[in-house]
Amino acid sequence: MPDPRSAARVHDIAPFHVMDILARAQAMEAAGRDIIHLEIGEPDFATPAPIVEAGIAALRAGHTRYTGALGLPALREAITGFHATRWQTTVEPTRIIVTPGASGALLLALGLLAGPGDEVLMADPGYPCNRHFARFCEARAVSVPVDAATGFQLTLELIERYTTPATRAILIASPSNPTGTAIAPAELARIHDWCAERGVALIVDEIYLALTYDGAEHSASRWDDVFVVNSFSKYFLMTGWRLGWLVAPAWALPGLERLAQNLFLAAPTPAQHAALAAFTPEAMTVLEQRKGELRVRRDFLLPRLQALGFRVPVTPQGAFYVYADCARFTADSQAFAERLLDEAGIAATPGIDFGAHRAGVHLRLAYTQPLPRLAEALARLDGFLQA
Repeated sequence: MPDPRSAARVHDIAPFHVMDILARAQAMEAAGRDIIHLEIGEPDFATPAPIVEAGIAALRAGHTRYTGALGLPALREAITGFHATRWQTTVEPTRIIVTPGASGALLLALGLLAGPGDEVLMADPGYPCNRHFARFCEARAVSVPVDAATGFQLTLELIERYTTPATRAILIASPSNPTGTAIAPAELARIHDWCAERGVALIVDEIYLALTYDGAEHSASRWDDVFVVNSFSKYFLMTGWRLGWLVAPAWALPGLERLAQNLFLAAPTPAQHAALAAFTPEAMTVLEQRKGELRVRRDFLLPRLQALGFRVPVTPQGAFYVYADCARFTADSQAFAERLLDEAGIAATPGIDFGAHRAGVHLRLAYTQPLPRLAEALARLDGFLQA
């Protein structure tokens, strides 16, 4: 039972079920059991050396004081350059806010846009913190069921069906967590135009965009009226450094700056200095090699999961997840994940972490392990299913 001394919003914010799986997996490891971790949503690669060295140099040089709330000017300039070279979009440095991770960027955007009585539309399944960010802002997350027919993405038709006079924002993640699927550029353009005509804000989470394996990378930063969220965590392999950024419309900057000043003051200074090295040719070479390895892992894991009887009707185009339909084996993904851990030593994330729509018949498997470990996981999984 929630503690009655806590605010009502706390009662409405669900725990991460995967954290229970992780805690049990770690306890089993401490007792000597070999566990294959496919539950964690972060790459297994270390931060590239040029970034690490830049962080160490920043600390030694005494770069430990606050930056401005919007971030280090040189880093905002570097992010502008990255958008121009990677996605051929023009983003003024003045429209970039450096944040403590993508979570900080999402919290700023929703804090600016949504309040009591407002609604924010988002896909189900989707990243669970998004709906909790909306609740934290006293708004209501409207979870829109999506499936293979729409590539597990929102469409304009779904948005029109679920929109009410209270709709303040549409949140799209491409590629998405947990499905790894990307929205078609033409569909995103339709949604953008619809939002622009009606004064509804469009937020696009692009933290996995640079980890797109199939097709071109299309950034919503090509429009100057969209809130675009990105991060140094995934592609740049800097999860623990806690650094992200938000590209915002010019009109929103004064309000966002006030929120940033009050909510987190500034992103970590040493991490910002380290991130300057993320855009160097040396770092980019390593990052592209790591991206290639992730694609090889996806191409190894996906057909073998399907051969075992899991359904994956839409190939994940990016990120590092497979959202596997396990209806052939269970209707309770939480219990299935617990058994999988106990009996096979495989940690996976149950679908209930990502929403309600067919959550009981899905598992998210992260291919954030080397190929030999993925092969071992498949062998264990086969034995588990045959038992």
